[in-house]
Amino acid sequence: MAARILYDSAMRAGPWIVAALLLFGAYRWYSTREIENAPGVLASEEPLQVEVGVEPGIERGDFRLVPRAEFKARVRILRREDYSAGPLARLVPTDLAVGWGPMSDSGVLADIEISQGNRFYYWRTETWPIPRAEIESHSANWHLIPENELVGRTLERLRAGSVVEMRGRLVDIEGKNGGMRTSLSRTDTGAGACEILLAESLQVMEAR
Repeated sequence: MAARILYDSAMRAGPWIVAALLLFGAYRWYSTREIENAPGVLASEEPLQVEVGVEPGIERGDFRLVPRAEFKARVRILRREDYSAGPLARLVPTDLAVGWGPMSDSGVLADIEISQGNRFYYWRTETWPIPRAEIESHSANWHLIPENELVGRTLERLRAGSVVEMRGRLVDIEGKNGGMRTSLSRTDTGAGACEILLAESLQVMEAR
């Protein structure tokens, strides 16, 4: 008898469960959809970088962060990729593909396909709205390390199309099983060309 009551209750709850799942899916889609921006450059300035001298390392669990430069940038988020597997994921939970200058212009980006995977950022185009050198020197894949919980919560809310001002330090990562070195150049490409940013502040800006 008890089993029959439980079965009947589950059957009655079925439509509500389906509805809840549909609502959750709709919320996830709405909250992560790309922000649409009108054509025009949204982040015109080049990132600012000031290299630092020898500074004490920063211990983060099994890793040690070695500061290399103070860093500030206003960029457009082109895409994001979150990571949850592996020891590095806890330290660096998110990679952001970012663009500035011509690579923050929706008119340019409409003809460029952006993707990410395995800590890399990829682009492709068939129409070449701007030269290759401008694409490569005005976009990058940045590994983000939140400095604190507030930055972490802001990072979780960022989505493609957001315009964000970031401040922090570029750091190398040292670990028992290897590490990663940050790029200190905006014009390099391929392996080792990603910036590793210990983000001390993230501020979402109004598109203009």
